[in-house]
Amino acid sequence: MTFRASIDIMPLPALLDPQGKAVSSNMHNIGLASISNVRIGKHITLEVEAADQASAEAQVKEACEKLLANQIMEAFTFTMEAVETVA
Repeated sequence: MTFRASIDIMPLPALLDPQGKAVSSNMHNIGLASISNVRIGKHITLEVEAADQASAEAQVKEACEKLLANQIMEAFTFTMEAVETVA
């Protein structure tokens, strides 16, 4: 089966986010002063072949831990969905 993962990687809450801070501080300049505490991260989608969803989730988790996210500075979450194949 083929599964599609949607992965969100964000800076850890305790760490500074220079990009987010720059965007937050400029929101008032464009008339959006009610927006604050912007955090900027990454969104990744990928497809994985696996026998079942649990196996697919294990592979995605391993990819995040070993390559996609820097666990010292970032946290990740992901969702999975089965991809329908057209015959």
